[in-house]
Amino acid sequence: MLDESLLDAPERLTEADRRGLLRGAAEAGARVRTAARHAAEAGVGNLKPDGRPRAVLIAGPGAAATHAADLLGTLAGAGSPVTRLAPTGVAPAAGALRWELPGWAGSVDLLLIATPDGAEPGLSLLAEQAYRRGCTVVAVAPAGSPLNDAVSASRGLFIPMATAPYDHDEPLAGAAPGVLWALLTPLLALLDRTGLLEAPPEAVGKVADRLDRVAERCGPAIVTYSNPAKTLASELADSLPVVWTEGTSAGPAGRRFAAALAELSGTPAVVADLPEALAAHSALLAGRLAAGADPDDFFRDRVEEPAAMHARVVLLRDRPIGGLTAAPNARDLALGHDTPISELEPEAGGELETLAELIAITDFAAVYLALASGA
Repeated sequence: MLDESLLDAPERLTEADRRGLLRGAAEAGARVRTAARHAAEAGVGNLKPDGRPRAVLIAGPGAAATHAADLLGTLAGAGSPVTRLAPTGVAPAAGALRWELPGWAGSVDLLLIATPDGAEPGLSLLAEQAYRRGCTVVAVAPAGSPLNDAVSASRGLFIPMATAPYDHDEPLAGAAPGVLWALLTPLLALLDRTGLLEAPPEAVGKVADRLDRVAERCGPAIVTYSNPAKTLASELADSLPVVWTEGTSAGPAGRRFAAALAELSGTPAVVADLPEALAAHSALLAGRLAAGADPDDFFRDRVEEPAAMHARVVLLRDRPIGGLTAAPNARDLALGHDTPISELEPEAGGELETLAELIAITDFAAVYLALASGA
């Protein structure tokens, strides 16, 4: 059950935030600036690549590496494939995970390692394997971690991760807002230098500014009725979020939102891109999850019986490709099945800015849902 009174009690929210999730979301802009400075100090801006890599491989544990690969792949487009190397192992523990390069990887490929830990033996072994194959290796991880020494020995580039003191108070969640931006920002700067995508320093600065503005709108001191993140968290209480995305940037933002809901608050969610989402989820909205599926719900004992879970569509939009939009049909489908719908659309700006805004608002929403539900 969601404690809605907690949403408008900033001091109680702070007390409940043992993992520093709200601070990570609020300080995302500052984390981007620090990470960009670390990348510059590591010499990323002075790199003179021989050309675009044939492929970019990304390795790292959990949601942070998954989301970084998804975002970078979306921004790079089809110019150079971005592939995440999924780990194998018997448990999601640093000592148990192992990564392997694909058989075709070689001297024309780029390996990126992104981890908020840096103590995974498997990643150090991967850096050594890449060195033997001739792959260029770049890693972002906490300074002084074992991975730092392994990458240096492999003649790779190591970029210290932008960390905060509260990162070490509790085990870091892979979907934590601060983790994503600390790992992603240096990789954006690097791939800008290789020509895979456009993320010059001024664009990264605008991302930080946009994240600051979202933090002002969505911070814990802003009451629910004028706070889009708190409003969304309240709307998703006791519901199954059905996340539909439209536009290039909205896709990875929606997938991250679904993953953050699951990891931070224990809320299951389904996600799909428009227009295919309409066919993929039509039966779901027409079934027992539709708001009108239980005609006896009106007579339910509100005290003794828990509320039935119903679907709620969350539509994330950002500049539909070619100007064509399936949003009217999406609204018709949802409302035709008595399914409420929430919509988020970023302010105008560059692709990185609008992507950052969608991620930031949904990150705040996932954190508020987690804190107010006692997760």
